[in-house]
Amino acid sequence: MGLARWWDETVVPRIIRCGCAQAPIMEIRQDVVPLASGRVLEMGCGGGINQQLYDPARIEHFAGLDPSGKGLDYARAAAEEKGWSADIRQGVAEDIPFADESFDTVVCTFTLCSVNDHGRSLSELRRVLRPGGTLLFAEHGRSPEAKIARWQERIDPVWSKLFGNCHLSRPVTSAVAASGFSTEPSGARYMSVGPRFAGWMEWGRAVKTG
Repeated sequence: MGLARWWDETVVPRIIRCGCAQAPIMEIRQDVVPLASGRVLEMGCGGGINQQLYDPARIEHFAGLDPSGKGLDYARAAAEEKGWSADIRQGVAEDIPFADESFDTVVCTFTLCSVNDHGRSLSELRRVLRPGGTLLFAEHGRSPEAKIARWQERIDPVWSKLFGNCHLSRPVTSAVAASGFSTEPSGARYMSVGPRFAGWMEWGRAVKTG
């Protein structure tokens, strides 16, 4: 195993599990994840961070997808600890292994930054939702300030190599809207800790239209 592969498969999942569970990020997750209901798919479920926030009484069926083997280990352990049945699979957002209109809710938190094909991934999320289904999203992304956005673009090539293909400069809510969703933003702000180039957050819900 080469150094780059070892880093991506061994170190990055631990960085994500630690960094994405900071208190300010968990506050945003708390605003989004408990809204999930019915047949639920969580994209980027690796780490199992969100599972503590779901209300089992609202969930008819839970499925999860993540490309990271180590991340899936964490997710399956979290499901076992929660004591619920979960269909957790290895896979990518660009090719979701579920049928059209399979879910009432898709939960996607701090995941779209790291997919290989942003547009195709959003299209797949829309495909697996039933008509009128809900996408619950919370992501970091492109700053609305031009100066900071330029710095994000400069830093992106190195940042993405170090942190599992995570990109700083991708748009969030506008990209969701452009993919065939009616968006209902809940919040947008910089994180209270850390550098501003890595701290712009947007979250809310979006309904599949058409």
